[in-house]
Amino acid sequence: MTDLSSQAVPFIVAIDGPAGSGKSSVSKAVARRLGYGYLDTGAAYRALAWHVLERGEDTADVDAVLAAAADFPFSQGLDPDHRAVLVGKTDVTDAIREPRVSGAVSGVARVPAVRVQVNEAFRRIVAESDFPAVVVEGRDITTVVAPDAPVRILLTAAPEVRAARRAAELDAEDAGAVAAALHHRDAKDSAVVDFLTAAEGVEVVDSTDLDFDQTIDAVLAVIRRAASPLQQGADNG
Repeated sequence: MTDLSSQAVPFIVAIDGPAGSGKSSVSKAVARRLGYGYLDTGAAYRALAWHVLERGEDTADVDAVLAAAADFPFSQGLDPDHRAVLVGKTDVTDAIREPRVSGAVSGVARVPAVRVQVNEAFRRIVAESDFPAVVVEGRDITTVVAPDAPVRILLTAAPEVRAARRAAELDAEDAGAVAAALHHRDAKDSAVVDFLTAAEGVEVVDSTDLDFDQTIDAVLAVIRRAASPLQQGADNG
């Protein structure tokens, strides 16, 4: 485990990446390995989409989305093995992965005012964390949510590799349909935020030719390089 207990606030590992890049599974594995918290930012948008649908509204209706966001008691655990997602007192951890929610979430994520509100919630959740560090993964983490994070990584892979991995996750026979869906989602989401290009100071980890364990090791290497000078400074202080 990388010892960051001397940090006054949680050390943030910010990980961006496109759909199918493996950022969720890799981020969870890294958090487990290091004893860090894990924040899946996509869960918040899924939870809000679920909230809109439960109100009998359509996420294509911006006014309905904004009204739901104004009354959105969202909370999320940071333990990588026990990540309960709640809307009020309702546990929606499994419900937000249903196809109806997956198909509706882009309508929520594209609303700028919603992104501002949700990003503020992310910062609060991390700031209040009891973990010494938190791996935060999503779409605009390195540039908007945590642009000053000590570790900022863009985890990516070639489109055909991402499609093959996602097809395997979904146990889908039609890899072509999965690839088309990934391309559509990337195009739709990139109209809101650029998550395919590394900003200045963001380190790229390309997992095209790496297996799962090798990708984890590559991310861990980036974290350890960034944490080492901070730990040395604490030891010398």
